[in-house]
Amino acid sequence: MHRNLKEMTDYLRGIGIDAVAHTNKTYLAHLVGVYRDLERWQASDDVCRAGLFHSIYGTELFQGFKLPFERRAELRQLIGERAELLAYVNCVMDRASFDLGLEQPDGPYRIRNRVTDETIELSRADYDDLCRVHLCDWAEQLPRSQRWDYRQSAYRRMAERLGGVALAAYRQVRALEGQQVPG
Repeated sequence: MHRNLKEMTDYLRGIGIDAVAHTNKTYLAHLVGVYRDLERWQASDDVCRAGLFHSIYGTELFQGFKLPFERRAELRQLIGERAELLAYVNCVMDRASFDLGLEQPDGPYRIRNRVTDETIELSRADYDDLCRVHLCDWAEQLPRSQRWDYRQSAYRRMAERLGGVALAAYRQVRALEGQQVPG
């Protein structure tokens, strides 16, 4: 467990995230769930921190809360440069351009920033960790959201690309399709 988890969740509470609803639970509970799942996946500390803040600036689908981009430096100070970059890219990425990288064995991986229309280049390590965060976010909420058909093949390819615990988690979540899972 990252030694500053309490500091990070206090920060999230301080900006009002605990009052925001998200897939039949609070947004804060979802974020902590992603963080804890990434810990179980034995992801690095920076990936776990990125998971805790994976949608802090809003995403292509989730617009229930958006920390202004002007506060990126503040967040970078709290969670670290790489964790903030992964969280930022997860928020601003055009998912179709992200999905194209799943077919690439090596980088650089080019992802379109849907906000600025600029291109973000990632190394293979950063792209794979972004896949980890993105897949874990999906897996944590899918049984509650029941959006089984959304980008189904992209999530399968992420899981296959990462293998190991990510692939096992993907299969475990997919096995729940059709079941009503409580929040």
